[in-house]
Amino acid sequence: MGKFITPTCQDCPHRKGPLMGCCQLEELDFIAGNKISQSYQKGQRIFHEGSPALGLHCVSQGKIKVTKASGDGKEQIVRLAKDGDMLGFQSVLTETRYTTSAVALEDCVVCFIPRADFFRVWQSNVQFSTSLMQMMAKALGAAEVQMLHLAYKPVRERLAEALLLLYHTFREDDTLPFSMSVSREDLASLVGTAKETATRLLSDFKEAGIIATRGSQVTILKPNSLSEIASLYD
Repeated sequence: MGKFITPTCQDCPHRKGPLMGCCQLEELDFIAGNKISQSYQKGQRIFHEGSPALGLHCVSQGKIKVTKASGDGKEQIVRLAKDGDMLGFQSVLTETRYTTSAVALEDCVVCFIPRADFFRVWQSNVQFSTSLMQMMAKALGAAEVQMLHLAYKPVRERLAEALLLLYHTFREDDTLPFSMSVSREDLASLVGTAKETATRLLSDFKEAGIIATRGSQVTILKPNSLSEIASLYD
């Protein structure tokens, strides 16, 4: 990442998103005057599961994984986040502590909105609060689907689904094959399986010509084939 430049809410390319798009200009000015912008290196934690939920995090730039620790200490990726996404809003509204952790998948920039400022806008702007409730409902629905798939879908189908999730979340150019650096540990955590199993199944997909790999780089060549595999048990 180049020289860090503090992003401004008024000029943010994501200000028309489902949440900030509900804010009036004076509300954006208020948020911009109190928020804190910070750069994070790949692998650095943005917030920790169990720590006080002090505010809302808005991804200005970069890719992030949201994780939850299981009873045996293993990490499960429960969500992926990209530019313009909001993090931690469920915990800020319903809990006193974060129920998940957020970790940078690459160098990124995240803006932090203090809890009190977030609630000031939430209480005064009906559109903002309605949009937030819709975001929470969508997140809950996605979590229920993920839990169901972990319970009954075979690992091969879940890996295809995980690769499609990466594809649909982070793809920026529709004219080129989607390619991204992702560790085998992260893929296994996203699928809910062992690293060795994820690596073996990736090799199977590679031999079938569905993907290409080079080190940690994974290129999706045939997303339609992944869709067919992922939907076998739907």
